Amino acid sequence: MTGLDRLSYRSRWYPVAPERKFLLWLLMMVLAFALPPLGQGLLLAGVAAFTCWLVRLSPGRWLRWMALPFSFLAVGVVTLLFSVTTDPARLLAGVPVGHLWLGVTAEGVKMANAALWRSLAALAATFWLVLNLPFPQLIVLLRRACVPRLLTELVLLTWRFIFILLEEAMAIHRAQTLRFGYRSVPLGYRSLAMLVGLLFTRVLQRYQQMAATLDIKLYQGDFHL
Repeated sequence: MTGLDRLSYRSRWYPVAPERKFLLWLLMMVLAFALPPLGQGLLLAGVAAFTCWLVRLSPGRWLRWMALPFSFLAVGVVTLLFSVTTDPARLLAGVPVGHLWLGVTAEGVKMANAALWRSLAALAATFWLVLNLPFPQLIVLLRRACVPRLLTELVLLTWRFIFILLEEAMAIHRAQTLRFGYRSVPLGYRSLAMLVGLLFTRVLQRYQQMAATLDIKLYQGDFHL
């Protein structure tokens, strides 16, 4: 998360108005859903090259970032690819499972192929927006779009607490690693359980500190966005 945030600040399009970035993202999403699989593949390659050039990112690092949500996408594609039927003649390839057949149909291959390229193109477009729209510009965009102030403040606080959560988790994990807390699998599970419990307590403490700071600054219920 912090890496994505840093990259968005060094983008070549950092000075560009957030409305233009958002409109270009909408265009990319429309193309990702409207084009055939070949067009979606070309859109994916174009958006990837455009992203790497804008944020000065190597293709290998871009692929590593994209690999994070790919496991969830792969599960969805596999469920579309395989079918269960009682008629083996419909299958291109399959194996018997009791009285049923598990295999691949022509319709399943077509649906999985379409879903894969559509999802990858849409994911690349969204990734482009994240890497080129710093969080302060997102707040400006929400304000200009007349999003309710309460919702904007919730987005701001959620973003802030994501970094607090990551900071505390990394500090606890570093301390456990220095004490050889992950040298074996059973010890690793025990350390992970301790990390989760301690993380909850530390985050509550940070929240109380923030609330005390806001009270000292005479917080009246509104953030100056």
